[in-house]
Amino acid sequence: MTTSLPAHYRRAPFDEDCAPRRVLRLFSGKWTTMILHTLHLLGGSSRPGRLQRSIPGLSKKMMTQTLRELEEKGLVCREIHQIMPPNVEYSLTSLGKVFVEPIEQLYLWGIDHADALEALEANESRTAASIPSLEAAE
Repeated sequence: MTTSLPAHYRRAPFDEDCAPRRVLRLFSGKWTTMILHTLHLLGGSSRPGRLQRSIPGLSKKMMTQTLRELEEKGLVCREIHQIMPPNVEYSLTSLGKVFVEPIEQLYLWGIDHADALEALEANESRTAASIPSLEAAE
């Protein structure tokens, strides 16, 4: 698999500012990929309430914070509609549509490999159960 990478990434794939690290930093936020993915599923745009209802466990505070970060990066734009009452809509920018592509591929991979993910979680559970707690050691 690494042979398909350009030679400079095979030699030093983890340079501080290399493209793979920059992508991982972008997608490292807990809600970033879910918000981009959900906006994509909702046709590219959504009002905040609908977006929040579409992502279980996402608090209003975290949604607002993540949307602000995505807006600063140019992946999402916020449009205020001057009607009564005013409403806000968030949508993917053209750059956001580019960055949602690998997220969609990763999500599809996860669906296709759900059994592997379940095996991974089972391994983690077994490992956690076999490690004695500090309280029991005292």
